[in-house]
Amino acid sequence: MSRYEIRFGGFGGQGIVTMAVVLGETISLIEKKQCVQTQSYGPEARGGATKSELVIDDVEVDYPKVQEPDVFVAMSRAAYLEYIDGLKDDGILIIDEDLVEVEGDLPDSVKIYKIPATRIADVEVGVKQATNVVMLGALTAITGIVTPEGLKQQIIDRWPRFKETNLKALELGMKAGREAIPFSA
Repeated sequence: MSRYEIRFGGFGGQGIVTMAVVLGETISLIEKKQCVQTQSYGPEARGGATKSELVIDDVEVDYPKVQEPDVFVAMSRAAYLEYIDGLKDDGILIIDEDLVEVEGDLPDSVKIYKIPATRIADVEVGVKQATNVVMLGALTAITGIVTPEGLKQQIIDRWPRFKETNLKALELGMKAGREAIPFSA
C-alpha cells in the first residue's frame, strides 16, 4: 500500500476523533502499518465542526497532514461543506444519509455511499452514541482498509464494558457498507 489518506468530518459529540483513533490503532497495532492521526475542531466543545484525519502507509509517514483524501466520511452537513474540498477525483465519499446531502460539483469518478448510520445506531442498536462505530463498520466493508477481525479486536480491547453494543453496531455497519450501492454525483 502506498500513502492512503482518510478524512472524517462531523460535529463535536459524534465521536469523529474517536473513529480516527480507533481505526488508527487498528492499523498500527494490529495491521502493523504506519499511521498518523491528526484532528481539529472549533472552540465549541459540542456541536462545532470537527475533523480528524489518518495518513496510512507501509513506510514511515513523511508528512502527517492529509493533502488529498482517498476517503471522506461526512457525518454532518456543515463538515461536508467545510471539508469536502481536496477529495481525490477517484475518491470515496461516505455520508450519513440522514444528516448529509451531496451538494456542489463532484467529479463523476467519485464513488458516493449513503449509510443510514444514525438511524441504525438509534433504532437497531438502541444506542445513538454508537453511530461512529456503525460508520467504522461501513468504512471497513467499503474500503477493506482493515480486516473486520482486527477492528473487532481493537473495539473489544478499547471498550470491554460496551463490547456487545459496539460489536452489534460494527456488524450492522459492515452489513450496511456491503449492501450500499455506490453512485456518482
